[in-house]
Amino acid sequence: MKLALFDLDNTLLAGDSDYHWNEFLIDKGIVDRATHDEANKRFYSQYEAGTIRMEDWLAFQLAPLAKRPRAEIDAWHREYMEQRVRPIMLPKAKALLEKHAKDLRIIITATNHFIVAPICREFGVDNVIACDYEEVDGMLTGKPRGTPSFGAGKVTRLADWLAAQGRAIEDFEESWFYSDSHNDIPLLERVTHPVAVDPDAKLKKKAEDRGWPVVSLREAT
Repeated sequence: MKLALFDLDNTLLAGDSDYHWNEFLIDKGIVDRATHDEANKRFYSQYEAGTIRMEDWLAFQLAPLAKRPRAEIDAWHREYMEQRVRPIMLPKAKALLEKHAKDLRIIITATNHFIVAPICREFGVDNVIACDYEEVDGMLTGKPRGTPSFGAGKVTRLADWLAAQGRAIEDFEESWFYSDSHNDIPLLERVTHPVAVDPDAKLKKKAEDRGWPVVSLREAT
């Protein structure tokens, strides 16, 4: 079997699901516009620069969900999917996933699991590695849990996920990872086929230096 790994935000999506989720909460009046918008933009800039402290980001992301009835936040997510996510799901991303239909497909993302799991299901991918959170009696506590799947943490989380299946990345004759972000270089360097997808400037330079393919899922055919 072959292994196919996919980043989500700005790779399979023409945008960032984290950022859009916070804009959705602002527009619904669930969080204060002034303070939340400023923090959302600040954290996103830090992510792009590779300087973000994931524990701070996750605390910010999870706080509005804490102690809320699960039915309520699931209803929010259904609205969010319709308004914010489906319009940025790239047709070429769906075709790329289909290309790997016979491989072990995993979407691995630094976004939290609550936001991304329904998106991944919509893409037809059941295997998801995302940032985890505490949940007690069916209710989110607002606290993160475990190693964030960010930067080198993606390598760790993938190794743990595969180990739970009795496998390791070296067991696969071929492996792919598709990503837009320089934050994913540690995992890109571990696969046999690293692919830069609509990459940021740092990843584009790295790909050119290493001879990695650079592709776009956004450009018109």
